[in-house]
Amino acid sequence: MGKVKVDVTMSLDGFIAGPNQSREHPLGEGAQGLHDWAFELASFREAHGETGGETGTDDEILDEAFRAVGATVMGRHMFGGGEGPWGSDASFDDPWEGWWGDDPPYHGPVFVLTHHPREKVTKEGGTTFTFVTDGIEAALEQAQAAVGEKDVLVAGGGDAVQQYLKAGLLDELQIHVVPQLLGGGARLFDNLGADLPELEVTRVVESPAVTHLRYRVVK
Repeated sequence: MGKVKVDVTMSLDGFIAGPNQSREHPLGEGAQGLHDWAFELASFREAHGETGGETGTDDEILDEAFRAVGATVMGRHMFGGGEGPWGSDASFDDPWEGWWGDDPPYHGPVFVLTHHPREKVTKEGGTTFTFVTDGIEAALEQAQAAVGEKDVLVAGGGDAVQQYLKAGLLDELQIHVVPQLLGGGARLFDNLGADLPELEVTRVVESPAVTHLRYRVVK
């Protein structure tokens, strides 16, 4: 069985999204540059159906992460939060199918944590969104059953990561820290309570645009 891991970009002051996330501002206000380090990399462009792009250390790390993952778990806000029924999670009558377009970059099964049932959404490129209503353990079990020996990525948002971390279900965190201050928004390590997990640094790689930190969750 593969690892259960997080791979996320974070601002220097600890935020993975800015304040006031909505359909118009999926990363929150002021966070547009958070992922700039990745957009022109060859591996990022390939995942989004494009060609070309930059190679080098950052690209090697991103490509390594992409190729290890067989299935993804995400919270409802990451699938499609913001205003309206998706934002409140009060209804699934809204036909909107999230932020990811017709050909999302996942190219495999994605399990969305939510409180309300919805039919599976199938996209181009092999991505399927399955909506899981019976908790984080159930979503992880479905993801692991779907991928065999490959890794399961808990993609976000912050609340989903925190739930898996608190439950002791994560094996690894990779955090790409960018030299940007957001000043507010969604923190990666909020709401963990007093029983904090122990982390061990396993890799540090620096580049001009980003510092890649990898941690093992000690169990």
